[in-house]
Amino acid sequence: MIEITPLASSSHGNCYHITDGTTALLLECGIRFKDIQRALHFQTSSIAGCLVTHEHGDHVKGIAEVMKAGIDVYASRGTLETLQVTGHRAVIIQAQKQFTLGSWTILPFDVQHDVTEPLGFLLANSLGEKLVFITDSYYCKYKFNGLTHIMLECNYSLKILDENIAAGRVPPVMRKRLLRSHFSLENCKDFLRANDLSKVQSIWLLHLSDSNSDEALFKREIQELTGKPVIVAQKL
Repeated sequence: MIEITPLASSSHGNCYHITDGTTALLLECGIRFKDIQRALHFQTSSIAGCLVTHEHGDHVKGIAEVMKAGIDVYASRGTLETLQVTGHRAVIIQAQKQFTLGSWTILPFDVQHDVTEPLGFLLANSLGEKLVFITDSYYCKYKFNGLTHIMLECNYSLKILDENIAAGRVPPVMRKRLLRSHFSLENCKDFLRANDLSKVQSIWLLHLSDSNSDEALFKREIQELTGKPVIVAQKL
């Protein structure tokens, strides 16, 4: 049974611990490793690896410390080269090339973001569970069958963003960047409508904006749309 523990989920840092009861993984390492240790009550020796989506600091802040702690980091060549991260703990992976990590079978896939070579991940285990992880992207062209867990960025609402710009709380230049770099509430709804949700047990909303989101509204609207349990990942 998949267990998801968000350690941080915001523009200040992103990191999630997942386990299927056999193999534990980190998704992202955007906080200090000592904060990861503290959040996991120093039970980090069983972590089999860390999957990284892209090179922005709020997703890789702790990458050197994670590797120093003996945890392999898996990321695209573009991400690792941009970060200038090398060594035997830095494992290059490619979109559409499946690999195995403990009890997980992992399929990286390309996503759209304003970085070098960003990835999303589809993770499956021997129990038939499937988890999809998408963050920091404005669009996903893929559809997934048989998902049991969805971890999906829901960074902002276009309505809230436009209200903030009109009120002078957010600079207008932010609108163009957000539209081409992050999943909005509207994007989330489109993604969920396009996918098979028949086996979904939980939907996790990630990386909510400090100023352009509404946690209660997002949770309510996604629950009403899907009829599934929705959890908003905690911020740092």
